[in-house]
This record gives sequence, C-alpha cells and structure tokens, in this order.
Amino acid sequence: MAKEPASFESLFRSREIVIACGPGGVGKTTTAAAMAATAAATMGAKVLVVTVDPAKRLADALGISGIGNTVMDVPSKVFKNAGVTPQGSLSAAMLDTKESWDALINAHAPDEETKEKILGNPLYQNITSRFIQSHDYIAMERLYELHSSGKWDLIVVDTPPTRNALDFLDAPERMADFFSSKLLRWLVAPSRSSVVSFATRPFTQIADRILGTQFLQDISEFFLSLESMYGGFIERARAVQRLLAEERTSFVVVSSSEMVPLREAEFFVDELRKRNLDIGGVILNKVLPDSLSDPSVHATAQRFADEREALVSALVSQVGCEEDVARRVLATVSSSYDDFSVVAERERQSRERFSRSDAPVMNVPYFDHDINDMAGLLGLGHYLFPHLKK
Repeated sequence: MAKEPASFESLFRSREIVIACGPGGVGKTTTAAAMAATAAATMGAKVLVVTVDPAKRLADALGISGIGNTVMDVPSKVFKNAGVTPQGSLSAAMLDTKESWDALINAHAPDEETKEKILGNPLYQNITSRFIQSHDYIAMERLYELHSSGKWDLIVVDTPPTRNALDFLDAPERMADFFSSKLLRWLVAPSRSSVVSFATRPFTQIADRILGTQFLQDISEFFLSLESMYGGFIERARAVQRLLAEERTSFVVVSSSEMVPLREAEFFVDELRKRNLDIGGVILNKVLPDSLSDPSVHATAQRFADEREALVSALVSQVGCEEDVARRVLATVSSSYDDFSVVAERERQSRERFSRSDAPVMNVPYFDHDINDMAGLLGLGHYLFPHLKK
C-alpha cells in the first residue's frame, strides 16, 4: 500500500476517488459534501459528490432540490451566495437502486427481447427495490460507471454507516462469486430442461409447495435471462475491486471523539488495513476545545470555585438577583465545566490512538450551529484544508 499523503490538500490533489466512511450520526454526509465543495471551490477541479446513504440530506446541504440518480450540477450562484467564486465545478447525485439497475440492464442486455424479459420479471422488481445486497452491489457499479466516464477529476463518495459500508466494499466480490457458483447453475436448470434430476426432485417438490410454482419459474427465468450478462457482471465486479485497491482511490474515516463512534471508526480502520486499502486520513468531528484540558484554565476554574461566595455577593449587588439564585447559577456553571473537562480529557486520550498512525488526523471543532448551506460547508472545509485560500 502506498504511503499516505502528508495532508488532506495533497490527498485530494492526487486522488481520483475519495470514499468517506465511518459510524452514523457523526456528520459524515455533511463532511463528504464539505470536502467536495471545498475541492471544487479552491482546487479548480471538476468534482462529483455521490451519496449511497438512503437519508436525503445531501441536497439540503448543497442548496439543490430533487437530487437523485441523475447527476445534477450545483449552480455557481450557490457558491457566489456564499461569497465565493469557484475555481472548478461541483456536481451531485444520490444513488437510486431501481433506476441504477434499470440503466445497467438497458446498457448491457444483449438484445431487446432479453432486456424486456429481465425488466418485466417479478423477481427482478423485488430484488432491485427491496434487497440491501442489491443496493450495495449497484452502488459499486454506479461508482465504476461514473469514474469510467472520465467527466470528473475527483469523485467523493458518502457511504452508509460503518458495518453496512463493509457490505458496500465486499459487494463486488460476492457478486462475482455468485455468478460463478453452482447454485446459480442449479437455479436455471429447470428452464434448460423439462427433466429434473432425481437428486433435486425432493427439494423442488418441497419448494414448489412452500413458494409456489410461479415463484420458482420466475427465479429460473430471471437468471436464465441474465445468463448472457454473467461475464460482464464478473468482469466489472473484478474491475471495481481493482479500482478500490489502486493508489488513485483513498478512504477517509469520519468519526467523532465519543467512545462508541470512535470504536466503530477503529474497527473500520482495521478492516481497511486487512483489505490493503489506502487510508487517506481520519476526520474527527465535534471535538471539544483543547482549553478544557489546559492547566491554566483548570486553575482559573478552581479559583472560581474557591471564591464562589464572593462571586455570589457580587452578583447579588450588581445584578440584583436573589442570593439562592446566584448560588445555584454559579454551582451549575462550575459543575458543567467539570463535566465537560472530564469528557474533553477522555476524548483527547482516545484521539491519541489515531495520531500515532501515518494517515493525517484532522480535528474539527464542535459547532454551535447546523451546517445547512454552502457557506457552512465551505466553513467546515476550511478546517479540513487550512492552507487553502477561501
């Protein structure tokens, strides 16, 4: 595995695909959008951000509506409203499983008759709209298709939460294995011949009673129609695997410093290393300020506690509040500081584990406001790319 770049700036200038992954609820979708928007605004690159997370939050963050499977260009006025003239361009899309499967069949079916058989098969309708494994595989197909088009200098991918994202990574290999399996040959056997072997007859009879003749026929006809495309599925699945492992692709793990998300992030970092995939960096969102661990701040807080009665008297005389009220307010402030300082110290110790790795670690502070427009995205991007001009 190639040595990681020394910064996020060099990472984004040298990669064609950056995949944001990690736990849920840590701002991963927003972070992916911020990375893409900042790269488009400051690096002069043609950038595409794609989400495979079913939550439709990306459109709100980018200021566009109706985002879906079709790639949409983010208007330059969205940047200008944020006070920025973009050096490059930004596009966005969100994976629609059914539309992506239909497009794949339309593009690769050998003839019109086969295409119509597949698209009209009831099993196909269920697989493409309901099965999560179908979503995982077609997401990788879509990424491969978008990258192969050569339209963008950089593609930023927002993935589902951590453990589901492992399914996303493993989907190409599972699909290749399935289309090479004995099970698939058995499924299409009834349509190949009116004679069912003696060995499979008992199972077929039981399945027929439980599932129904029509269901078994749909299965057989569906995979028989797909047979002419098996080779293409396997070839593209292997190509996706190679693409993920190449130096032009990197993974950025996004988390917070809280214990549970951080453990999930560590798990994912380990899994990426096991797969020999490039870890371009770690982003830790919602980090509490270092001042909470500063000894001088602790000393000030201690003086605050030691002189509380004098402060109570000052508040009573200057603000005009009751003594009991002033005492409760000061006690709450002191207790809150103690609680935050304990959490900040624990998070600092947890972050040190990532700091010992070769990949750059970027700490993003806790914001007291939501990021829901381009100005907010570029503000977040400034923390991720501190050396770039706004």
